[in-house]
Amino acid sequence: MNGPLSSNLFREVRPEFFRLLAGGLARLYVDALDVVEAEAARRSDGLEREEALALIEQVVERHPDLVPEPGDALATAKTVREKSLAVFYTLKHAGWLEEQENRSDYRQIIFFDASGTLLLHALRKMALPEGAVFSDKLVHVCTTLANPDAMANQPWAQVESCLAALEVGLNELRTMQKSIERHTRRQLAASTLKENLSVLFDQFAERIGRNCYAQLVHARLPAKLSEARRALDELALADRLTAMQTEVMRREPSLSPENAMARVRLRLSDLGQLLDQVEPLADAIDRRTAEFTRRSHARSRYLQETTSENRATVQAFFEGLNRRFAGRHVAELEELAEDVPALKLHEVRVFGGIESLYTPRLRRTAGEIEPLDDTDTRQQDRALAQLENTLRDSLTVGRSNQFVAALPGDTGEGVSSDRLLGEFVHNDEDMASLIACLLHARSADARYRVEVPRDRTDADRATFDTKLGYRVERFHLVKK
Repeated sequence: MNGPLSSNLFREVRPEFFRLLAGGLARLYVDALDVVEAEAARRSDGLEREEALALIEQVVERHPDLVPEPGDALATAKTVREKSLAVFYTLKHAGWLEEQENRSDYRQIIFFDASGTLLLHALRKMALPEGAVFSDKLVHVCTTLANPDAMANQPWAQVESCLAALEVGLNELRTMQKSIERHTRRQLAASTLKENLSVLFDQFAERIGRNCYAQLVHARLPAKLSEARRALDELALADRLTAMQTEVMRREPSLSPENAMARVRLRLSDLGQLLDQVEPLADAIDRRTAEFTRRSHARSRYLQETTSENRATVQAFFEGLNRRFAGRHVAELEELAEDVPALKLHEVRVFGGIESLYTPRLRRTAGEIEPLDDTDTRQQDRALAQLENTLRDSLTVGRSNQFVAALPGDTGEGVSSDRLLGEFVHNDEDMASLIACLLHARSADARYRVEVPRDRTDADRATFDTKLGYRVERFHLVKK
């Protein structure tokens, strides 16, 4: 992709394309687009103009309470036909609909824009999300990485397969997390005990609890992820890296050995980062599931109290408090206990005693935290190695200044890029430092400046130098 996303996006569609979905009449436009696109999808030759207007009229009649904004075309429309025409022209002007007028048969045919179809499909998935699933993608990845025979025979193919499966598995976990949040909102919005139980047993238990969440718990990912992570660290051995480098160069003969090895290391790094995301996401799903269970229990008890026969008794009790102690706080009613209305409580008896009942755990005072044993330093060493690799490979202005400082010459002296490539660039790290110089040439912290001969001479063609598979336009690097 060349250029920023906004430039590429608004080259394809107009800004009004999205503006319809954010205004006060968004509901009307979304429903109109929904019915027109659904009908247009069944017609390979497009819709007649009158057919499209008839569909829009039905939508307008279903939204009589929408108030147009000042200046909107609907503000001056009186009849349903005029409002439908205003909606039609608005959709056409925004680029959602295309009309073919100059036809030999004088028919006015309406087509739905292809970009609009893509966006509308995304909106439908947001409004009607698919059920959460948990397949064996993540388990398959862990099993594959921990299988020495599979990784020894075709290591590069297995790495690419594991990357694709990990992306799908992580997306499944995110979908499951979103679905649990959705059911939690429905549970809090339940106004009757029937709705509460329906969300808990008919929806959550059927779609999540006994399906994907049960499979996630049964998968026992933490132990398998730890074993897979250890197996991935063993892939960094020289013989495995060489085998994967050979396979990459066989698939793409144009790659140099250095670039092929860089691609192998990048894929292994991506695989490790994706593996590290699985366990935190699974823990977040566990916490949200526990939160849903607690909220469902609390909501059920609340609805039982407020919708049962005891509701009138409880309401009368608090109304009596309000009449007697208006303007006082509830915390102050202890000293006025003799004036509080008597509560109608049933007699409570425990025939078998309380020995069999669960008693809460006693709270213990926090003791001194003992330091952990630092004998196992594998995690620390791996984190330090990752940090060193990240700092070394970062294309920062400090790296570019360090590269320039090592060059011969004093302030004001320059060196041509062909000399740099020939005398000072020997490997990919040196080339990365040179790229950092070009990236930060206009930075205020840069201790050098870059001059391009083609800019001074206003030439149409430039001179290029080649090194390590890179093609660099000729320039001069001058120290400040």
